[in-house]
Amino acid sequence: MDTRTPLIVVSGLHGPTRHTARTLLRPGTVVVHHDLRHVDEGIVQRTVTTVDGEQLDILELAHGCISCTLREDLLPLLRRLHTRSTVDRIVLHLDPQLEPEALCWAVEHVVVAGIVGQIDGPASRDVRIDAVVTCIDATTWLDDATGDLDLRPGTDDDRTVAQVVVGQVEFADALVVAPGADGWQQARLHAVLTRLAPGAPITWTAHPDTDALLTRIPVDARRGTVDDAYSPLLRGRPPLGEDCGVQLLEFTATRPFHPQRLHEAIDVLLDGVVRARGRAWVATQPDNALLLESAGGGLRVAHAGPWLAAMTPKQQDRVDATRRAMAALRWDAVHGDRDTSLVVLVHDTDPDLVLGALRAALLTDTEFADPDSWTTWDDPFGDYHRDPCEDLPVEPAEPQRAEPRREGQA
Repeated sequence: MDTRTPLIVVSGLHGPTRHTARTLLRPGTVVVHHDLRHVDEGIVQRTVTTVDGEQLDILELAHGCISCTLREDLLPLLRRLHTRSTVDRIVLHLDPQLEPEALCWAVEHVVVAGIVGQIDGPASRDVRIDAVVTCIDATTWLDDATGDLDLRPGTDDDRTVAQVVVGQVEFADALVVAPGADGWQQARLHAVLTRLAPGAPITWTAHPDTDALLTRIPVDARRGTVDDAYSPLLRGRPPLGEDCGVQLLEFTATRPFHPQRLHEAIDVLLDGVVRARGRAWVATQPDNALLLESAGGGLRVAHAGPWLAAMTPKQQDRVDATRRAMAALRWDAVHGDRDTSLVVLVHDTDPDLVLGALRAALLTDTEFADPDSWTTWDDPFGDYHRDPCEDLPVEPAEPQRAEPRREGQA
């Protein structure tokens, strides 16, 4: 029997998050909120609310940052609340700066030490994530999700508004949408949401019955599970057809990208695209997969760890069994599990333009047949890369011979 305290996470940048969290108040429920507006100054306002009242505390952190708030206060608080006999459910009302995916990862992995009477370990020893509820405003969300504004301009935080709002919806088990858009806008928004968070029940109201919404969450919902570059990209069986110009595109390839041509091609992912995500095989980085993620007008490419083919047998044995099984299905005698698998959610662009640009960035037959030349090419990606970026001082890479091929063709 799982005796951990259930945790409901409520997130959102502009939606009715406070009201949604408060609708879950009942005897035995605690609502926790950290106000991070002054976190850069080392000041965080924490509110703990029950049916009996509200307790407000001002926290002074040695280092003013979001991760410090998690490590020094929020995660220990979750473990302490679990020990209270009067608490049978915790509702975490997230500040807009704190993304639910990062929070859920921390609950599962960050060790909380030094709590009297409790074994050192992550908060997941004491709490389990039952649901992530994301609240959005129908009149602003799609503009936010497709824009390029910085979340906190003038700070070290390099996240964009689009990255945050798209991530909040993508990670949700249920959605609360404050209405207000006209019929066409709402239809387009619905088409995006059902593809970005497939399976998540949606209630179109600013005053939800949140407990009733929670009962509609499917049994196979993610409930805080954090994906990696090898997780299924089409979680939850999303609609694959076009609706109001909104469509999911799949791109797969079993030959690598040319680094410079891929750098030029990713411009098509910054306009008319809500989200792109997946792993990429780039010829100049034979040992490591790259994780490509875009949201609105911003994109980032980062290392996603080594391919199985680049690991020793002992290292492979430590890899998740599901990943090893999926890799075995596509294993190539020469290149192993190296491949590219991307999903792109478009809303206002030509799908053929997107797929054609990615296809043209793959190695040609001549290039693919000469692997010794791959490491001599300039690589703009390195360990981490963001777009838009300043143009690199190199000439565009022309393919030696650009043969037409279908997505997924080797």
